[in-house]
Amino acid sequence: MQVEIKAGPAFAYGEVTLPPHGSVRVESGAMAMQRGDVAIETSTRGGFLKGLKRTIAGESFFVNDFSAGAGGGVVGVAAALPGDMILIDLTPGNTVMVQSGSWVASDTSVDVDASWGGGKTFFSGEGLILLKCAGDGHVLVSAYGAIISASLADGETMTLDTGHVVAFDDTVKYSVRKAGSWKTSILGGEGLVTDFTGPGRIWMQTRSTPDFVNWLISVLPSSRS
Repeated sequence: MQVEIKAGPAFAYGEVTLPPHGSVRVESGAMAMQRGDVAIETSTRGGFLKGLKRTIAGESFFVNDFSAGAGGGVVGVAAALPGDMILIDLTPGNTVMVQSGSWVASDTSVDVDASWGGGKTFFSGEGLILLKCAGDGHVLVSAYGAIISASLADGETMTLDTGHVVAFDDTVKYSVRKAGSWKTSILGGEGLVTDFTGPGRIWMQTRSTPDFVNWLISVLPSSRS
């Protein structure tokens, strides 16, 4: 997948160049522009149950496949929130876990599925599901704010606020816990954090979507006002 990321890191926008008869899979509603000989096909890509699992994960039930004809074409994609985008390279046997809402597009050779993980994946109230991206190709991921990457050595640990997690290799072990005591969680404004242990890569965002939503709710007029 040939992608040029423009206008980042604040308002990143990805332009996917499709060669003749090439294709790209895009999250429903993420297409901002298309140019050239391009057709679209909408489906669940895996049947009803796979579409339902994506819905539980916070993604759309349907995905769109954009395919180019003999003349090739371009598809522009954008995320719902302002921030950066990165392209993650996947090789056979390499799997990346992506937080709900961050997947934008990928090669059609990459399988995007929802993975049940129990309480470990309870990221900021987003649910109990992460997206599991596996295969041979590229994955385009978005964030709220800029994206910072880190590589953990075997046994090395890093802790992130759950609202700042974007993606991580499935070789990285992780667990979710309270940031501290009840006093820290309630009075200090810190809720859940995620402990990651290498080896593998981690991507974090510099802004927290749940924090933004909570701030927005606090300043919006209530029905009583």
